[in-house]
Amino acid sequence: MYKKGWTVFKPKWEEVSGYDENMNTIRTYQVCNVFHANQNNWVRTKYIRRRGAQRIHVEMKFSVRDCSSIPGVPGSCKETFNLYYYESDYDTATKVHPPWMENPWIKVDTIAADESFSQVDLGGRVMKINTEVRSFGPVSRNGFYLAFQDYGGCMSLIAVRVFYRKCPRTIRNGAAFQETHSGAESTSLVSARGECIPNAEEVDVPIKLYCNGDGEWMVPIGRCMCKAGHEAVENGTVCRACPSGFFKTAQGDEKCLQCPINSRTTNNGATNCVCRNGYYRTDSDPLEMPCTTVSSAPQNVISSVNETSLMLEWNPPRETGGRDDVVYNIICKSCGGGRGGCTRCGDNVQFVPRQLGLTDARVFISDLLAHTQYTFEVQAVNGVSDQSPYSPQYASVNITTNQAAPSTVSIMHQVSRTIDSITLSWSQPDQPNGVILDYELQYYEKVSHKHTL
Repeated sequence: MYKKGWTVFKPKWEEVSGYDENMNTIRTYQVCNVFHANQNNWVRTKYIRRRGAQRIHVEMKFSVRDCSSIPGVPGSCKETFNLYYYESDYDTATKVHPPWMENPWIKVDTIAADESFSQVDLGGRVMKINTEVRSFGPVSRNGFYLAFQDYGGCMSLIAVRVFYRKCPRTIRNGAAFQETHSGAESTSLVSARGECIPNAEEVDVPIKLYCNGDGEWMVPIGRCMCKAGHEAVENGTVCRACPSGFFKTAQGDEKCLQCPINSRTTNNGATNCVCRNGYYRTDSDPLEMPCTTVSSAPQNVISSVNETSLMLEWNPPRETGGRDDVVYNIICKSCGGGRGGCTRCGDNVQFVPRQLGLTDARVFISDLLAHTQYTFEVQAVNGVSDQSPYSPQYASVNITTNQAAPSTVSIMHQVSRTIDSITLSWSQPDQPNGVILDYELQYYEKVSHKHTL
């Protein structure tokens, strides 16, 4: 609305009361000196501070009397007025300074009414109110004055609103942009640099938005994303730490995930979940995968002995530890033989297809010693067995190989002899391969055939 204290040049502008179209009482500045030619009537606002704006907008509400509705009006009657501005670093204007003329005043535009009124009723002034908006710039001084020049019209200046446009503080693409004034021209784009919101990190740089002449943000460039352990909430304006029991492994737009089975977090903002006691992950297991444990023992081991070879078969373990990478190892132990206890089998024992890392629940074992007791342990191992402080679970089976022909007697000694007899002794074969029931002795006379005892 009109501000008291405006300055007039030539006292033709008057402060009067009137009515708007809705019959509301209003205060206006009015001038109507249409019966005299060469009018030059000015009214000037108070000093207006720029406040950092580069382009100023002026909204004017006014009414204009239709010249043709005024009886006897000369041809000099006008239905327009002029808008001017004058920049100054300080409020130094007086009644004579700046001079009331286009230079030093800068003309913004000639303002014309879309509608004019032509009658007065009800004992008062009834006006058609027009609204026009103009802008000017660039402005660079600390402030400015506005002036309105009448040069022969009948008009009322009802309200003047002075404003500038700015883009408000905002958060876009994970970055905060401070309040930014629009540019000096209506088509200007003012670049603003953004800063990542707390707990966000740059993805693309530089991070920019552009403020257009209407005070609207546009053309976003670059972005920030919430870092690991944080997720975007409140429409992307906040990066919140993952709550207890949730995690996020990397920077990005993804939400925090609930900890997989058998894992937990120890604090907020977790980037991974720690496995509970007795559960583990391999280096290749995704962090989104549940923690797993060791396998239970294989079941129902059966053996089929054939002389010095053996076929072992078994069923998979009841519990795989939550994994699908269970394999089997075979531990061979030879027992007895007078050496006390059991010892690992030697390298001569053969395993088909192999001894360690079996994927099928069967193995063929050969080159065993005859008539020997063996213990075979079938271990079930998986990807996390090596992380457990305990040995793998296993099922065992005891077998004894079949008897076989003993090895030959390697050394024989002559104990005594007579004219018709001989006494011999020998050691037990190195490999008796069973219980030796008797020995067969063959001898030859030098001049006769072989005899057997």
